[in-house]
Amino acid sequence: MTTNGGHEPVFCTIVPPHLLDKLARDSDPALSGPARRSLERDALERTRRRLTTVIGGQAAAAAAPAEGDQPDRTVFDAGHQQDLPGKKVRTEGSEPGSDPTVNRAYAGLGATFELYLKVYGRRSIDGQGLPLNATVHFDKDYDNAFWNGEQMVFGDGDGEIFLDFTIPVDVIGHELTHGVTQYTANLAYFGQSGALNESLSDVFGSLIKQYTLGQTAADADWLIGAGLLAPRVQGQALRSMKAPGTAYDDDVLGKDPQPADMQHYVHTGRDNGGVHINSGIPNHAFYIAATAIGGYAWEKTGRIWYDVLTGGKLKEDAQFADFATLTVKAARERFGAGAELQAVEKAWEEVGVETL
Repeated sequence: MTTNGGHEPVFCTIVPPHLLDKLARDSDPALSGPARRSLERDALERTRRRLTTVIGGQAAAAAAPAEGDQPDRTVFDAGHQQDLPGKKVRTEGSEPGSDPTVNRAYAGLGATFELYLKVYGRRSIDGQGLPLNATVHFDKDYDNAFWNGEQMVFGDGDGEIFLDFTIPVDVIGHELTHGVTQYTANLAYFGQSGALNESLSDVFGSLIKQYTLGQTAADADWLIGAGLLAPRVQGQALRSMKAPGTAYDDDVLGKDPQPADMQHYVHTGRDNGGVHINSGIPNHAFYIAATAIGGYAWEKTGRIWYDVLTGGKLKEDAQFADFATLTVKAARERFGAGAELQAVEKAWEEVGVETL
């Protein structure tokens, strides 16, 4: 697969490795077993992704882009095995079947396609009608969902901590947005550029959820992965854009470690330099700007962020200040020197990111 700049597509998961690491050390084998196997599976898939990039995968006929303004969705069932893509179980235009997981995956692919097309005029994640493929029921008790550079993959969760990963539509939108980033800015998946990569997926995942529900910025819950945590977990979701650090506080999972501002930036070598942790800072900036501007967040604040992601000026190693500066410029270019610009400037100021 060719990506912007010729770099390898990153392997991106929705559940941060620090959560699975914590579960893997739990004394209860019902929790530690699935988490340990999920970490091993993630490591194997990451290695497989790199090898495919270096030596090339099996030759396959390239899928034709979708015609017109309709998605081209295919859902596969891995049957709790690890081979991708699995058995084809639903194709574009076919009626819903009896498996709710398949139907949710199909609907989530469609919701993502719809937001990008109808709001931003983008035809699929590559802008050229790329077919959208997803595999469900991957592995046994697999505690994650991921974008591997080519397709979406969903686990069923272990039922103890995580439920079916197709339940939250923003998880689907999050992972597919990694594909959009791959085809546009191709942000390096480390440190602040990696945290921006993760934040952009949270931003547009949340916008897809809000668009699907018809919610304004004031109505939205600004949670990522609400409905994913099992009833025994003390928490609402994986992350909160409104209040980073408050998504969960659980005896098993621990406390949500996301900072809401630069004063609490986490310096770590784990998780590619804390990409899933420090993403809370730009996430919070987006929330502040969107709620200050008001209305539907995808219309103005989302447009500003989209302009930056796809505008060609965002460098692969961009830092928070670089991104913030570009959003200020984009707000001014699109909306002038009014309330939108002031809201964006104030949002970055509140989270402690200086614009250049």
